[in-house]
Amino acid sequence: MSLFHKKTFGEKVFDVCNYTLLTLIALICLYPMLYVLFSSVSDPLQLMKFRGFLYKPLGFTLKGYEVLLHNPNIPIGYLNTIFYVVIGTCLNLFVTMLGAYALSRTGYKLKKLFTIAIVFTMYFGGGMIPNFLLVRNIGLINTRWALVLPTLIGTWNMIVMRTIFAAVPKSLEESAKMDGANDFVVLFKIFIPVSKATIAVMLLFYAVGHWNSWFNAMIYLRDRQLWPLQLFMREIIIANTMIGNETGAVSGEAGQGFFYLEEVIKYATIIVSTVPILCIYPFIQKYFTKGIMLGSLKG
Repeated sequence: MSLFHKKTFGEKVFDVCNYTLLTLIALICLYPMLYVLFSSVSDPLQLMKFRGFLYKPLGFTLKGYEVLLHNPNIPIGYLNTIFYVVIGTCLNLFVTMLGAYALSRTGYKLKKLFTIAIVFTMYFGGGMIPNFLLVRNIGLINTRWALVLPTLIGTWNMIVMRTIFAAVPKSLEESAKMDGANDFVVLFKIFIPVSKATIAVMLLFYAVGHWNSWFNAMIYLRDRQLWPLQLFMREIIIANTMIGNETGAVSGEAGQGFFYLEEVIKYATIIVSTVPILCIYPFIQKYFTKGIMLGSLKG
């Protein structure tokens, strides 16, 4: 019996159509990023005149990156964002795991009540003004913790992790407790090691959320020294901040006008703020699909 299956004509046609469709979808998803990348290194004057699909840089210049990286706000934004991502994600994971462990255990009467109360927050919230009043009244306005504590836990993430913890064989927990282990030992020595795939997915979700966050910073932070990178990026892209005039990097370029260079700076800003978080994904990509599927099998 042959170990190799010879494909029929219909199977070959299906493979061709399938690969063609997937390639088109991949190009559609990839093109916006390539457009931004090509635009960020294109000549400003040629870019302003160009219309249509951009499949290669129009000329080549790094002037947008040069002006951008001379802006003193960019290092400040990077350092603040790294703080929010690292500290925020660590606290998010810790609290989510504690909550998921508690809700996955059986034997206490208030489990259902707490679950309903937590899930309720997924569908109903007080809104922006009550949230602002809460943050202000507990003294978090214009502090770094205003971006960390109000978003300490994601309800959906905790429900997914609770499902994973509930699927862990009860015999493992019972054996550990017979040996004298308490709940913290059971959680960190048994449940977390067998749930690495889901925890990796939660890490990605929380880290990306902190990295892309700007709205809460705009509401709660007044001191520019506390602003995350995304808020500075918003200022550059939407508010049309004249970065070149601040740094003096484009003074004397009246012939081109800063308006042209500003377009290149906008695209360069997007690249600078996006690439670091993209570098994280390849390291946990193998856990991503597995973690999501495990969390969706049982409820």
